[in-house]
Amino acid sequence: MAAAPVWSVDPRTGKPREQVADEATAEEVDLAVRRAHAARGALADRTARAALLRTAADLLDAASEHVIEAADAETCLGPVRLTGELARTTAQLRAFADVVDEGAFLDIRIDHADAGRTPPWPDLRRWKVPLGVVAVYAASNFPLAFSVPGGDTASALAAGCPVVVKAHPDHPGTSELCASVLRRAAAQAGLPEDVVILVHGFEAGVELVKHPLVSAAGFTGSVRGGRALFDAAAARPAPIPFHGELGSLNPVVITEAAAAERAEQIGAGLAGSMSMGDGQFCTKPGFVLAPAGEAGDRLLASLTTAVSETEPGVMLDHRMRDAFIAGVGERSALPGVDAPLTPGAGGEHTVSAGFLTLPAELLTSEGEHDLLLEECFGPVTVVARYTSSQEITAVLSRLPGNLTATLQLADAEAEGTEPGAAELLAELTPLAGRVLVNGWPTGVAVAPAQQHGGPYPATTSTSSSVGATAIERWLRPVTYQSTPAALLPPELRDENPLSLPRRLNDHPEH
Repeated sequence: MAAAPVWSVDPRTGKPREQVADEATAEEVDLAVRRAHAARGALADRTARAALLRTAADLLDAASEHVIEAADAETCLGPVRLTGELARTTAQLRAFADVVDEGAFLDIRIDHADAGRTPPWPDLRRWKVPLGVVAVYAASNFPLAFSVPGGDTASALAAGCPVVVKAHPDHPGTSELCASVLRRAAAQAGLPEDVVILVHGFEAGVELVKHPLVSAAGFTGSVRGGRALFDAAAARPAPIPFHGELGSLNPVVITEAAAAERAEQIGAGLAGSMSMGDGQFCTKPGFVLAPAGEAGDRLLASLTTAVSETEPGVMLDHRMRDAFIAGVGERSALPGVDAPLTPGAGGEHTVSAGFLTLPAELLTSEGEHDLLLEECFGPVTVVARYTSSQEITAVLSRLPGNLTATLQLADAEAEGTEPGAAELLAELTPLAGRVLVNGWPTGVAVAPAQQHGGPYPATTSTSSSVGATAIERWLRPVTYQSTPAALLPPELRDENPLSLPRRLNDHPEH
């Protein structure tokens, strides 16, 4: 049987643009993984790894005009958004090169033998080593920063792991272009091009996670698709880590005092955050607890005005558009749900932003309204109006895990001169990996202290996919006990020939 063609599609029209590849067969996936596996040894050179990452960033910057043009043609995200995303992508690559150079990610710990302890200690030397070939599943909504050259790929290469990327079908041409840049960067850094390999096709993705030489996987996408791959990873004869980002409501709690103090500002901020990128950000605030009463009315009036000024937009593909329209229709039809500004179809190929409201009381116990506690991908948010702190607590106790949770406070609450804020913060903390106060969750800084991950179903693990600690997903610790110095890796020898940061006998080595 001939391989199925992979087409680049224009989301503005739903029509194919060009054939860019063929879906990989099981045999081709097997060959791709074996080629990547054979390239592992070359990545042991940390200097070459850092050079690869920096060269990839430089080459992407040099090809920026072509990369942005290709990505816009397939995603309709626009040159401004994609220019920023490319800058973020290259910054990630350079940041991980710095991580590799510093070497702290190796987490080297040396405890010398101590016969005076009870029981006595042997000589122990611990560090972290790469897992092996990593499967990366590209995201639809970030064709650069969470796709072929994105954070999963960058962090895996930084850890010393070759990568086989399963391209997202919404931007196959962009994926091919970026993969060719990464492979060219590898060659310029003196590494095999096969440290990065690209495959296409749904079945290829399934074959990839099942391959015995794949040691871990990173995924960004839907709950349904991610959970299926997670289950497949766990069902292998030798299960592997599966770091999946699946979905998130990103709840917001607005106190009554905050609404009274700055209802108009909060309403406008919420509108901007929930409609940004046509509601296709993984950190979109999709659920809001706002007060009933006059202050809450002012907030909703501001939200209505701001959202009504949002132009209809094109979603990443027509399948997502259809799912969005069906999802908001099903939610709008629930008893007690109002649509002050109806979200849905904005035209033949576009969608319009809007929001739904209901009394928070309807969500305090299990029932048909639980659908509103599930993510709806697109420019819509649900505003549940509470009448007491008890209702806030009851609703929060029923929320699933999230990437983010946001608390909007009045000045006095934020300064600690009014009670209740600390308690609300404590209630939100178990729900998310990143908790914000008086901000909006869209926008994820690529910083060492960042945490982009949260309790299930936000992610399938507790790790972060953004920031320096994302490298930890692709490493495992190994301890050498009573090993002769001549046999130790240079990183673990007493003389520290590579001048790496280490802990010696439980103290930082100077």
